[in-house]
Order: sequence, then C-alpha cells, then structure tokens
Amino acid sequence: ESEHPRFRREFKKLLRKYRTLNEDFETLKKSQLALLHKMKIDNNGIFKIPDLGIEKIRFYKVKKFACKSLKGRGAKSGLRLIYTYDDLTDHIEYIEIYHKNDKENEDKDRLKDDYKEYDFQKMQEMALSPDDQSEESA
Repeated sequence: ESEHPRFRREFKKLLRKYRTLNEDFETLKKSQLALLHKMKIDNNGIFKIPDLGIEKIRFYKVKKFACKSLKGRGAKSGLRLIYTYDDLTDHIEYIEIYHKNDKENEDKDRLKDDYKEYDFQKMQEMALSPDDQSEESA
C-alpha cells in the first residue's frame, strides 16, 4: 500500500478535527477494504468511480467510513476516501480523503491529471510483455 503525497496532507488536516482518524482508518482497511478486495464481499459502502477515461487503473470511493470522533453517526460519518486498487499486484494507493461538507465529490480532473501518465506507462509495459522483449533481443 502507498499514499499519494496530497493524501497525507489532507489526512493530517482532518486528523486535527477528528482525533480517532488513525484508528478509524486502520479499522476501515482491515474491514471494508479487506472484505471487498480479498474476500470479494461487497457491503455497499465502496463504489467504483466511473468515466475517468483511464483504462488500467480502478478508482474507488468509500462512502461508509465510521469515525468515532463523529459520535452517533456510525458509518455515515460523511468522510470520504478515494483510492486505487490493482488486482494483479494487490496494491492500494490512497489518493484523497475529505469530509463531504468540505467538498461535494472527488476531484475527477485531479485524478485524471495525476494518473493519465501512469495509465500510459502501464499500457506500454503490457504491450511489451517479457516474451516480446526476449524475441526482440534475439
């Protein structure tokens, strides 16, 4: 797992408001993310973000994010988490975290700008599989 540099800044800013965020985030990773990506169990708290025009990367939005600092709200805390998940490598990159009162939706333009280069590189890597490369050098 990894974090986009902006994610860490956003996380620290929210941590000042929501003191239990570190613990809540760890719980989210062990429960919802593991359920969806490891056990293939969908609890309808995580949604794919469509229409980004980036083929090789899947973006997700967590809407059910329980935060103990927001007492009485349960999983409907209003916190949102945006991340990518790669099935082949089992790798997650956390991209964006925010409260829905501060921001209505994820920044799709930012996602496109940050990841379009990555998508292009992935496409090139897949076009030149190891078998192709060994034939070229022969």
